[in-house]
Amino acid sequence: MAIAMAWHKPDNVAGSSAPAIMIGLFVAIGGLLFGYDTGTISGVMAMRSFRNQFSTGYIDPVDNELTISPGQSAQIVAILSAGTSLGALFAAPLGDNIGRRISLIIAVGIFCIGVALQTAAMHIPMLIAGRFFAGLGVGIISVLVPLYQSEMAPKWIRGTLVCAYQLAITCGILLAAVVNIFTEGLAGPKAFRIPFALQFVWAGVLFLGLALLPETPRYLIKRGQHQAAASSLSRLRRLDITHPALVEELAEIEANHEYELSLGPSTYKDIILGSPHLGRRLLTGCVLQMLQQLTGCNFIFYYGTTFFKNVGISSPYVIQLISNIVNTVSTLPGMILVESLGRRRLLMVGSAGMAVCHFLIASVGTAAKEEARAVNIVIIVFVCLFIFFFASSWGPVVWVVTSEIFPLKVRAKSMSISTASNWLLNFAIAYSVPYMINTGPGYKQIFRQRYFFFGLAFVSLEQIDELYERVEHAWNSNNFEPSWSFQEMRDEGTSSSGIQLQLATEEEPRRRTGTSASATGSEGTMSEEDKIIAGLGCGFDVLVFSSVGVYCYERDEDEDEDEDEDEDEDEDEDEDEDEDEDEDEDEDEDEDEEDEKK
Repeated sequence: MAIAMAWHKPDNVAGSSAPAIMIGLFVAIGGLLFGYDTGTISGVMAMRSFRNQFSTGYIDPVDNELTISPGQSAQIVAILSAGTSLGALFAAPLGDNIGRRISLIIAVGIFCIGVALQTAAMHIPMLIAGRFFAGLGVGIISVLVPLYQSEMAPKWIRGTLVCAYQLAITCGILLAAVVNIFTEGLAGPKAFRIPFALQFVWAGVLFLGLALLPETPRYLIKRGQHQAAASSLSRLRRLDITHPALVEELAEIEANHEYELSLGPSTYKDIILGSPHLGRRLLTGCVLQMLQQLTGCNFIFYYGTTFFKNVGISSPYVIQLISNIVNTVSTLPGMILVESLGRRRLLMVGSAGMAVCHFLIASVGTAAKEEARAVNIVIIVFVCLFIFFFASSWGPVVWVVTSEIFPLKVRAKSMSISTASNWLLNFAIAYSVPYMINTGPGYKQIFRQRYFFFGLAFVSLEQIDELYERVEHAWNSNNFEPSWSFQEMRDEGTSSSGIQLQLATEEEPRRRTGTSASATGSEGTMSEEDKIIAGLGCGFDVLVFSSVGVYCYERDEDEDEDEDEDEDEDEDEDEDEDEDEDEDEDEDEDEDEEDEKK
């Protein structure tokens, strides 16, 4: 697969992209750890041996057998997300201080501790502790794997490589479903201990591979190790250290880092109040990650087997396997289209498709008077369609966007916070769903919000800073074209304050006239890549419907028009009043003149 992707390398890109592609695909195994753990728990909790082992006397009202209570089910599933939230926050200081690669090795070690506790667990507290430690490791991995991939990948395939992380998650979920089918019928505790123990295999492969991989050039530049950065980039691009293309790419990374250093040290305060528009970028990352969870995807992956069993489907494990196959296969279109179609359009299409599926599933389930084969078939079909739209859009694209939009000096901190927001929502949903599906009908709430983000395809990580600096609104970024590089700025001796003053000076007149900095270029001189970028930078309306409720996200475009109309009416009224006053004054003057004549 890596070689096939390398064949499509643009002609103007020197060297080989195969090493970076293969390394990016390999570290995506970190997603396999999370996906397998997520998929395993759904099937394991439905196994009779697991229910007998961990039951504290609760009787399942569906089959009148011993099982764990809804509260215990919520704790077992949701504690993983609590651990991942904490791990995501720890990822930033680890990744910045000891490196991306070493931090990933430590995270795999923590994950293995959790796997050992889950495999040996005899009671619920030990099982919960194991899932917490596993989540701690997964949280660190979920931040650093996309970060590692984006920092070492060529920009022409960066989005596809980061999507590989989501593909690995889906492969892990599918693999767990297959293992559960083979072990579900085994007698005794080995039915659920084997699926738990197999996680050592995937973790061991990733651990050994990380020991042989290079550190990212951008991190090495950040630590002042310029020679090591050159060697790492040479290994990734298969170019000699003295090759002009490699020297140019390395110089751009160094110049960008020097520019960021000139702005001062980075703190957690900077990621909110810093420039250029770091607070807006953080909000974009956090909202995207939270919306990914609010689609309701993890309801199927966490509780799919139990859900299919409760609605009367006779083969819940098989249906769960089918849905997981759909999930894995559907991720491939997202990997292919993320560079050609773009991030924004994929999210729009995925949102609309998921909305339709949710409405139809809810309508059929509500209208059905009793369990019937036709009803079950309809539910299964639209669950699979929902998974298709999610896996080809919101699943992979969110990780791509959040790995791209932050500058180097705050990238680890910002990614850790945005990823932690994902896991916090994951925890809330995983913990609340068992209570909802075991205590009767749920409820619906409708929210309307305004949301947008910038198009980032075919833009280098360093050029994204200029995009946020020069373009005030996403819908004005249609014709964005990078005007300078950090290397050029350094060679010309322009200071950070100077370039910021220049940008501010250029932008102010355009704001007064209602045009963006990016819109001043001639469309006739745009390259093909710039034309693709032009199709990505608009605001978008998103419809997101979760299993908990219905969430409508749309942009109100009429507000500004209404305000303008009100302002025009006020101005007209003021003008009329002024005219009336002038007429009154003229009449008074005429009367005074007549009195004087008399």
